[in-house]
Amino acid sequence: MKIDKLAKAYRVEGGKHFRLKDFDPADTGHWRSKEHAQEVLQQGIVSTAALQDKLYAQGHWSLLLIFQAMDAAGKDGIIKHVMTGVNPQGCQVYSFKAPSDVELQHDFLWRTTHCLPERGHIGIFNRSYYEEVLVVRVHPEILKSQKLPSSLVGKNIWEERFEDIRGFERHMARSGTVIRKFFLYVSKKEQKRRFLARLEEPEKNWKFSAADIRERQCWDDYQEAYEHLIRNTSTGHAPWYVVPADNKWFTRIVVSAVIVDTLESLSLAYPKVDESKRKELEAAKKLLLSK
Repeated sequence: MKIDKLAKAYRVEGGKHFRLKDFDPADTGHWRSKEHAQEVLQQGIVSTAALQDKLYAQGHWSLLLIFQAMDAAGKDGIIKHVMTGVNPQGCQVYSFKAPSDVELQHDFLWRTTHCLPERGHIGIFNRSYYEEVLVVRVHPEILKSQKLPSSLVGKNIWEERFEDIRGFERHMARSGTVIRKFFLYVSKKEQKRRFLARLEEPEKNWKFSAADIRERQCWDDYQEAYEHLIRNTSTGHAPWYVVPADNKWFTRIVVSAVIVDTLESLSLAYPKVDESKRKELEAAKKLLLSK
């Protein structure tokens, strides 16, 4: 599979007929060489850095990258490796965990809304408002802590939240924020292997949490919740990408390909100076050369 096709191969644009079982967590396309993939990833990193520079200079668009996954799927590693070389001045990363007491005093989109990227910036959400139709759906008792009026917590609450999310993302797209969403699809078998590595390798012990094992017991419920949310929130302006995550090297080149493809689609360019600005620059140059 050519690199320019990777960005489209795992895209779910119209989610009506989406089924998670149609994707393979261990898929690597026609890529068999980790070494070759590393070369391609490096090319993607260089391209991303160059495109980000233009994005920042132009200052019109912003790009929001959302990463969702089961535990140990590799979200942190993706951010670390794929975004290597990006200018930190034009990139903002936020990791969302359980809502604080202050955040629970607001609507479920509030805590992420004020973290959206500025124009010219790339924003990265490690988890996001989608937790509200994932963790909260799998553990509906959490709704009680959100202090919603009981009359608003009905049987259609998830469909209503999907509607709210679609409206929010449509608004952001119309305001110049390009949204790309990634579900890093790891298999239950591979998750088990990674959890065991965290337990057996001292340098990985810090990554382990007993909560991860408890959530693993709800595996099937989470798979159903992911399928439902992708089916209901993947749109042309804010598509989901179901990225195979059993092989980290392949996951990284797919995400890199999507980022590069997205930035290239924006026709980014450095701002051109007008005639008065050009004269000002020429005058400054003459002044510098005269000293």
